[in-house]
Amino acid sequence: MNTNFTSKFIAEMIGTMVLVLMGCGSAVIAGADGQTGVGLLGISFAFGLSVIAMAYAIGHISGCHINPAISISMAVAGRMSWKEAGVYIVAQILGAIIGAGILYLIASGKPGYDLINNGLGQNGYADLSPQKYSLISGAVAEFVFTFIFLLVILGSTSTKNIHGGFAGLAIGLSLVLIHIVGIPVTGVSVNPARSIGPALFMGGGSISQLWMFILMPILGGAAAAGVYNFLIERPELRK
Repeated sequence: MNTNFTSKFIAEMIGTMVLVLMGCGSAVIAGADGQTGVGLLGISFAFGLSVIAMAYAIGHISGCHINPAISISMAVAGRMSWKEAGVYIVAQILGAIIGAGILYLIASGKPGYDLINNGLGQNGYADLSPQKYSLISGAVAEFVFTFIFLLVILGSTSTKNIHGGFAGLAIGLSLVLIHIVGIPVTGVSVNPARSIGPALFMGGGSISQLWMFILMPILGGAAAAGVYNFLIERPELRK
């Protein structure tokens, strides 16, 4: 791994760690109860603000993907090599595990905290869904929300976009929007690494359901790359 790849690897690992620690931490530590904690809106903003902060911290180094679905989508769109995408994905998964581990270490210091009952901000469907939404509902939500998220990313980072300097803000706020709608359904993944980190600590049902939170965001991101490249910013427009 050369120096360039090393810098990108470390940036993606740290960025994903921050996303999991702060995003999932807002639910576990700050609380989902609107009366005593930040509530659904606060959790939504925690995820979005994490992305915005990291976009301006590491965006110039790695592009701040911090999400395997984004890296795969970028490779499908021809904006990065598959080799580089693979390096990014490994870094993102490691970062998510580290972030979940730090969150567990902090949360477990509170009297009464229980991993099974309080969780780590993990994703789920059916019985593990925050409001018991079915597998079909969860799969559709994860596919469509990732599709929308990647359209924003592909458009805001396009060389044709004269407002590219605001890409981090647009991307972060779109993630806030997705969480506002999607948290009751699955807790919102749209990011396989974000799901893998907490699930590894939770075990059990979180592990058995993990396939959906890996597959659907990847499919949604790949579909967005195809639609954007061939139906929105068509090849003749990129010349």
